[in-house]
Amino acid sequence: MGIKEWVIPQDKAFFDLFDRMAQTVVSAADLLVELVENFENVKEQCHRMKQIEHQGDEISHEIYEQLNRTFITPLEPEEISRLASALDDILDYIDGTAQQMYSYGITETDDSMIQLAKLIRLSVVEIEKAVAGIRTIKNPGLIEERCIEVNRLENVADNVLGHAIMDLFKTEDAITIIKLKDIYENLEMATDKCEDVANVLSDIAIRHS
Repeated sequence: MGIKEWVIPQDKAFFDLFDRMAQTVVSAADLLVELVENFENVKEQCHRMKQIEHQGDEISHEIYEQLNRTFITPLEPEEISRLASALDDILDYIDGTAQQMYSYGITETDDSMIQLAKLIRLSVVEIEKAVAGIRTIKNPGLIEERCIEVNRLENVADNVLGHAIMDLFKTEDAITIIKLKDIYENLEMATDKCEDVANVLSDIAIRHS
């Protein structure tokens, strides 16, 4: 422990908050997969999703409140802010796409939506493990492995999106094309946001190892 940490102990509450935020994102991804695999009681499912999104907002607020009143932080303030914002972005896209499915009035989901939802869930599970690793950063290599896997999953999602849109444009219903293209792209965007989180976590692991 350095002199600075001995004189003014670092506040570890941030790691608890980040763990809670990552768990909340995983809960949202789990619900998304449940929604697209069993597209029933959609209004109720979307209400549950909105509640999870609100929980994430509350945790984000706690993180920023903690940041405003903590003099010495275990990570750089900018790193804390970037990570909180990036995790919240994933949650926003998961919730936003679920609400979009309901508001667009789609009556069924398809294989592309299911594949993309499952890729989101795989990505956030990796993120949850990486977030847990930044508490001590005893093994930055393991954090980096999680981040590399998130990047790989995002590339897979790009391919799924490409094939989904190619198939979509073989149809002639313009309204359906518009609706489904929006949903596909927002699901894929959630994996982009997962990659953003992975990049933040990778930077943290390198800087503090």
